[in-house]
Amino acid sequence: MSGISRRGFLAAAVIGGASTLVGTPTRGWSANSFDGYPEGMGVLVDLTRCVGCRSCEAACNHEQGLPEPDLPFDDMSVFDQTFHHGTQKRRTDENAYTVVNRYEPEEGGAPVYRKIQCNHCNEPACLTSCFVNAYTKTQEGAVIYDSKVCVGCRNCMVACPFRIPAYAYSSALNPVVRKCIFCYDTRLSQGRPPACVEICPQEVLTFGYRRDLLKTAHDRIRTDPERYIDHVYGEKEVGGTAWLYISAVPFEELGFDTSLQREPILANAQDFLSNVPMVLAIWPALFMGFHRLSTKGKEREEESQSFDREEG
Repeated sequence: MSGISRRGFLAAAVIGGASTLVGTPTRGWSANSFDGYPEGMGVLVDLTRCVGCRSCEAACNHEQGLPEPDLPFDDMSVFDQTFHHGTQKRRTDENAYTVVNRYEPEEGGAPVYRKIQCNHCNEPACLTSCFVNAYTKTQEGAVIYDSKVCVGCRNCMVACPFRIPAYAYSSALNPVVRKCIFCYDTRLSQGRPPACVEICPQEVLTFGYRRDLLKTAHDRIRTDPERYIDHVYGEKEVGGTAWLYISAVPFEELGFDTSLQREPILANAQDFLSNVPMVLAIWPALFMGFHRLSTKGKEREEESQSFDREEG
């Protein structure tokens, strides 16, 4: 297990166990040829244009009906907030599906602002690790979540390479995972851009077909090499993501994980399975059984109540 982080091992273990017993996404692929969803939509984020106005945060909050933040959206003191001994900027949680953080480039110069949300992977590790099928990858590119079938195991939180899904700890009796859903229900499914894209005053965010956004990104890099580094983050990382980034500053200086593999996380499962203890491979199935039993019990109770009302 040398060279493998604890989080990486756990991620591969839950993915491997779940995918072995419950099945993998239906579309076949090989690690070397995977090219994602050609017709999927996406967003290109040009970090050279962002001024940290946080309009995207406010729009997301309003669109998703999230509670008001402790500090108003025009309070820029949030950029001074760090966690874990100053090593971690603000993260998304159950009350904030997107956040903007400020970074100071190592070589000096103006600060850089970065918007963070679910990247909507082409081959989502959260989906693969979920043994009750609470996640769905839509044809439009969104990774959405069904709280009605979630059992609160939090496999998805461990599996996500970007550490995005957040657990609603405020609701102990109703386990729910919260994250950006690409405004799927109210916008994306109707062909409309996400609320954060529509409100951005600096045209930081460009919505469109992912294939077209990649062309736009590479065109900008090629025509203005003094402005951008030659890399589109999200084009290849873990099989590619719907959200793509271009920047003037190396991505590792902006909190991006630049050590991620190019193949989908699922490609690791087979290698890990030979090293994973059997208990890790079978416990998802056990939880699925418990979930099905509880669901059937609830269905019987609802049927009984319905029958009693009819008899009454």
